[in-house]
Amino acid sequence: MLAEMTGWKHLNISQLVKDKSLHSGRNKEWDSFILDEDKVCDELEEIMIKGANIVDFHTCDFFPERWFHLVVVLRTSNEVLYPRLEKRGYSLKKLQENVEAEIMQVVRDEAIQSYKKEIVVTLQSDNVNQMESNVNRICEWIAKAEEKKRK
Repeated sequence: MLAEMTGWKHLNISQLVKDKSLHSGRNKEWDSFILDEDKVCDELEEIMIKGANIVDFHTCDFFPERWFHLVVVLRTSNEVLYPRLEKRGYSLKKLQENVEAEIMQVVRDEAIQSYKKEIVVTLQSDNVNQMESNVNRICEWIAKAEEKKRK
């Protein structure tokens, strides 16, 4: 939705990792790929330098700070998160780990530790109204930033 409204390129990092084998195998316990952060960054470098990208991933601490002007962390309540992940077929262990990470604000804290505090924004994303509001807010921020660049 955001990519459509802005004309920016949506980069689904999980899909990119699968499609381009940017991993070092599979973690059977967590039923996920073992991310090779260097391969991911190497793959994205030229794309990110061009700008106008929306990077979609569940963590951010390994991406270079120079790539971002805005880092948006989407939060969700556990009443929404748990059934969402259950529908995806997550194991109980993986479900619990994700819910605990949300409670402990792990991604938000990683973002604040990895990037300038003033570019990190946390938005609640539990329902369609919040998602639409978030998209509109981000579009406004992008428009303001692009206007600032032109001056």
